[in-house]
Amino acid sequence: MTIERVRTDSHWEAAIGCARAVAAGDRVLVAGTMPLVDGVLQGEGDPYEQARAAFGNALAALKPFGLGADAVVRTRVYLTHLRDVDAAARAHKELFDAHPPASTLVVVSGFVDSRVLVEVELEACREVRTT
Repeated sequence: MTIERVRTDSHWEAAIGCARAVAAGDRVLVAGTMPLVDGVLQGEGDPYEQARAAFGNALAALKPFGLGADAVVRTRVYLTHLRDVDAAARAHKELFDAHPPASTLVVVSGFVDSRVLVEVELEACREVRTT
């Protein structure tokens, strides 16, 4: 099995020693992704905007593999506040309603950046081709 890795310029990837996304066979895993663009938090204080930005970053990690939202089979949404469930769910529905994945939503005590309200993970599947 071939394993492919995609790295970005994320400070966290370098500090931790991880990749943004890893493909192993037909499975593509996208690491926990925050709503940061060029190191700048998007949507500070707004869980909907943070969810959109975090999912946008995670979906961008699928592009090198030729995949988009329709290939996503599982999402995980981590929130710091129960009150933000509806906002994050609205963002999720807008992106994935046409091809709904299995999804988990968890409320956590916090993230490495206390301004972050939402972090997401994705799992996607490449099309299986037979010859």
